[in-house]
Amino acid sequence: MQEPSQIKKWQEHEGVVVASANGFDVIDCGSCGFKHIVALPSIEELEQIYRHDYYSREKPLYIERYREDIDWWNTVYVQRYERLERYLSEGRRRLLDIGSGPGFFLLKGKQRGWQVKGIEPSSQAVEFSRGLQLDIECGLFSTQTAPELGCFDAINMSLVLEHILDPAAFLALIHASLNDNGLICIVVPNDFNPFQCVLRDHLGFDPWWVAPPHHINYFDFISLAGLVERCGFQVLHKESTFPIDMFLLMGDQYVGSDEIGRACHKKRMNFELALTRGGRSDVLEYLQADFARQGIGREVVLYAKKI
Repeated sequence: MQEPSQIKKWQEHEGVVVASANGFDVIDCGSCGFKHIVALPSIEELEQIYRHDYYSREKPLYIERYREDIDWWNTVYVQRYERLERYLSEGRRRLLDIGSGPGFFLLKGKQRGWQVKGIEPSSQAVEFSRGLQLDIECGLFSTQTAPELGCFDAINMSLVLEHILDPAAFLALIHASLNDNGLICIVVPNDFNPFQCVLRDHLGFDPWWVAPPHHINYFDFISLAGLVERCGFQVLHKESTFPIDMFLLMGDQYVGSDEIGRACHKKRMNFELALTRGGRSDVLEYLQADFARQGIGREVVLYAKKI
């Protein structure tokens, strides 16, 4: 890792170097207001990665594991739809999922009576989603594709914004694609969070969460909220996902071990399913909101309204 006092400048971006990996530096960019890599890859390089390589090379078991965990995923998705439904009036149920993956989030929405559509760059994921009888476009959400998709009452982006070259421009395009007072739900990794920093700074872990060029941007609750607000949204709610890094602090060395990582994930699923099936999903929601207030949790989940 680079010395924390080192300042790096690249084009209009400048900031303290906070990590380095795969030939890239991560800077805490003063002009952007969040951490990201420099130099930035080209759009052509990213399209090649996500259209053809991502599922087959980077996540070969992704869809298989998703199907194994579908009961847990459905409890997550129900909670997210319920949150959206609290903020939207009846009859406003048109949703776009950007980076829709295998389509299970959209399938749950369709079962709840939503009019759903997805856009996904991975040909493998699109083929699988269409097998579920879902309306999916194969491609990237962009100035070329957005007008053809139309306008929506809600747009979901789960684990997308960390991959985007220009998140502010991307959110501006989303803003234009929402109906009045439309909602966004954004999920991004909560990187450089307190648990990770303890593991890196005091327990000798390399920053395993730094993964360029696939992950370009590195957000936390404060930087994501700031970006969203600058792009014309009002933040309505923040919560976190389970602080899976806690297992590392307790001695379960899952970094680099699929077996241990899978075991930790199953414990997390068991915990959340037990609360939900036991009629105490309210306790789980309180925990998620409290984790967010402390800046911990593996992912940031943010809901905001177009203003």
